[in-house]
Amino acid sequence: MTEQSRSIRLTDPRALRAYAHPTRMTLVGLLRRSGPLTATQAAELTGESVASCSYHLRILAKYGLVEEAPGGKGREKPWRATAQFTEWPDHSEDAAVAEAANALSGAAIELYFHRVLRAVENRHTLPPEWHEAEQFGDTLVHLTPEELTDLGRRIGELLRPYEDRDLDPARRPEGARPVSIVRIAYLDREFPEGAPGGTPADDEEQ
Repeated sequence: MTEQSRSIRLTDPRALRAYAHPTRMTLVGLLRRSGPLTATQAAELTGESVASCSYHLRILAKYGLVEEAPGGKGREKPWRATAQFTEWPDHSEDAAVAEAANALSGAAIELYFHRVLRAVENRHTLPPEWHEAEQFGDTLVHLTPEELTDLGRRIGELLRPYEDRDLDPARRPEGARPVSIVRIAYLDREFPEGAPGGTPADDEEQ
C-alpha cells in the first residue's frame, strides 16, 4: 500500500482480537498522528520497551493495520499506519465475530476513558481559551434507530472537512492543535422504556 487509505475494516475474529490491546491501539494512533516511526521512536513516545513495540508492530502488520515505510532496517526500520481510521462490525450473525467485535469495542472505550481522565486531570494547565473550548457533557434524547443512524452520518459530515488537516500540516490554521472527539451513542437502559425524559438539570455540560 503506497497511499494511506481513509479506513480499514476488520472482520476476521483473529484481527479483532489482535487489535483489542491498549498498546497496539496506542501504536496505531501514534503512527496516524506522528508516523512514520521506528520501534525505537515509538518506545520513546509510549514508554514501552523497544522489543515490545517491535513485537506489537509486527502483529499489527500481520493484520494490515500498519506497514513498513521506506528506509531503515531491523528495529530501525520505520512503520506507518495504512489508514486514518479503523472500523469493525457493530453487529454480526457470526458468534465469533460478534464476540471479538464486542471485546474490541470494550477495549477501545476503556482506552478512551483513560485518555479523557488524563485530559481532565491536566486541564488546569491549559491556556484559558482551550480550557473554555473543551467540552465534557452528555445529552439524553429520544430517537428511533433510523434517526440515530442519520445523526451519526450528519456528525461525520461536520467533521469530514477537518480530517485532511491530520495528513497535511499546511492546511492547519495557526493555533490549531490535536483535538480528540469521541462519539459514543448507546441505547440507555437505565431509563425505563416509555418513562419521561430527563430535565435539563439531569444533563451536565461544561
